[in-house]
Amino acid sequence: MQAGRNIPIDVGRLWERHEQCAALGATPKGGVNRSALSVDDITLHARLAREASGRGFEVLLDDYGNTFFRKPGIEPGLAPVMSGSHSDTQPTGGRFDGIFGVLAAFEALEAIADAGVSHRRPLEAVIWNNEEGSRFRPSAMGSSVYVGNDSLEEMLGSVDDQGCTMAQAVAQLREAIPGAAHRELGAPVHAFVEAHIEQGPVLEREGIPIGVVTGIQGTRKFEVEVLGEEAHAGTTPRANRRDAFVAAVAVVGRLHEIFHDAADEVRFTIGEFIVKPGAMAVVPSRVWFCIDFRHPDNDVLASLGDRVAEAARQGAGRCEVRVSEPTRAGSTIFGDEVPDAIVRAAGDRGHAWRRIYSGAGHDARYMAMHCPTGMVFIPCEKGISHNEAENATASDLAAGAQVLAASLVSLADR
Repeated sequence: MQAGRNIPIDVGRLWERHEQCAALGATPKGGVNRSALSVDDITLHARLAREASGRGFEVLLDDYGNTFFRKPGIEPGLAPVMSGSHSDTQPTGGRFDGIFGVLAAFEALEAIADAGVSHRRPLEAVIWNNEEGSRFRPSAMGSSVYVGNDSLEEMLGSVDDQGCTMAQAVAQLREAIPGAAHRELGAPVHAFVEAHIEQGPVLEREGIPIGVVTGIQGTRKFEVEVLGEEAHAGTTPRANRRDAFVAAVAVVGRLHEIFHDAADEVRFTIGEFIVKPGAMAVVPSRVWFCIDFRHPDNDVLASLGDRVAEAARQGAGRCEVRVSEPTRAGSTIFGDEVPDAIVRAAGDRGHAWRRIYSGAGHDARYMAMHCPTGMVFIPCEKGISHNEAENATASDLAAGAQVLAASLVSLADR
């Protein structure tokens, strides 16, 4: 650990990379719309691959499109210490969600190399493919497929709204990085550390630059389809209608009653709502919507989530209803090894820190099934995220990257 005490982070280099990445998929309001393996996302992967090769780092690509940049260690045959996050965004996303973790990991590798700090194990920066799930469903599939939690074949078959499969998108990525070596899915990892903006207000409110994440709350995601019958809006009496929209509204009302809690710990969101055929003079025949439900208590996650299908059937009336659950993940508690390394790194560098729990899901959830795992949070302005107004300061980015770099060296020497 002593050798890792002086790893200067290049604040300007780290900030400039964030600015360059923000230009890929930039929105008029200052945010980013960069879906997984879109042209902009592939451009980002290829750019970092070229920079990695120029630094002498090995570039690797697995069968799902996760991209790895490896800095060798003194004992190259040992399992690596890995850090990274995702480069895709929500349609109205910000400039720091996900990409900070990628660029902090890349900066850590460069800073460690520049400082001439040696380490036993290889170090890797990773871009996990398709974390947000805004183009291909479900979300967080790069890390989930890597650890064997989900089927590679099934996830490669996911199709976007334009009919492109994930397999086709991965092939396009591979063409853009022709020199990438093949990385086996599920290859051993000694430890994983993910850096991320907090996506909440706690660190900024308390003036603390480093959050040491203790765990991630559980999530269940549902898709609900309500099927009725198209009819003429001007001639069909209410008694004769099978109005899918009216039925869907009744379902939503019933669900909001079920998921209301006085303590305000339940997180229940309907983020998409699609009505078909979408014509003013036609009674809707189909409504599709999705549910994002989260809670830190696995018992509550189970009991409330299990009520979704029955509530939908009760609310649908004369319409047919179909409910599926593409994603379910229980709450995750990180073991002591990685969080303790982060605590030591922050303390040795004079950064105030506090332990914090994550309400948002991250790739670290799935990596915790594979190896010792932890996360470093930094503040974001007003806690705003998944929003074009998302913001963070250069000094906080650098502090997070500095703590990350020291943590990686500490873990790599074990």
